[in-house]
Amino acid sequence: MRRSRLVGFLSSLFLAVGVTLTGVASAQTSQQLAPGGYVALGDSYSSGVGAGSYISASGDCKRSTKAYPQLWATAHAPSSFSFTACAGARTGDVVAGQLAPLSAATELVSITVGGNDAGFGDAMTTCVLQSDSACLDRIATARAYVESTLPGRLDSVYTAIRDKAPNARVVVLGYPRFYKLGTTCIGLSETKRKAINDGSDLLNTTIAKRAADHGFVFGDVRTTFTGHEICSGSSWLHSVNWLNTSESYHPTAAGQSSGYLPVLNSADNV
Repeated sequence: MRRSRLVGFLSSLFLAVGVTLTGVASAQTSQQLAPGGYVALGDSYSSGVGAGSYISASGDCKRSTKAYPQLWATAHAPSSFSFTACAGARTGDVVAGQLAPLSAATELVSITVGGNDAGFGDAMTTCVLQSDSACLDRIATARAYVESTLPGRLDSVYTAIRDKAPNARVVVLGYPRFYKLGTTCIGLSETKRKAINDGSDLLNTTIAKRAADHGFVFGDVRTTFTGHEICSGSSWLHSVNWLNTSESYHPTAAGQSSGYLPVLNSADNV
């Protein structure tokens, strides 16, 4: 009789433990399926300019339903999602107008910023409309800014993010190389295309260094965009769009979904 009671007791104990472990596993699965809050910050490369399907309420910020932050949120169902990235944003704009949703409960932050500070748009306009020498001079000016001034501006943004979201995983995404070199391509000369790519590499190197110094993850999209640059024959970037100039040199919907999104997915799991 005592043995029977002991067996019954152990069976009940194992059953209880099994239920408890099952509950833990279910909770872990639930956490994986529904992560904590996600806040998407940054400039037009994060808002989705060039991808179309703009959210009317976002106005001139041109946030797209096809932008990588929206695609990530749809796939992962975070407990909250705040999309404050805005076309044309510089580092100061991010600090002044995009950080309100951040809190101690924020689990993930993504951001692209720095290109507008460096005068990327003006440099591209110069290279499209003017001579090789004018293009090289304008890119040299941008490079000097990236080397001397941009690091401090990035530090200000990254420090502000960490102060407001002390527990968040922060993924800083870079910018693609824009041109495939060594191929026949109507438009800019090889000299201009190489200078633009080199400028993009310097920008990415600078951003990656500052991100690492703040303990953030850098997502390098040059890898996913390789083979899909302008002049590749399978571009995920708009070239000059005379009908909608704001979309020029921005990722297409494919660039967002196949160029940026996989990098955010990978960086979030590092």
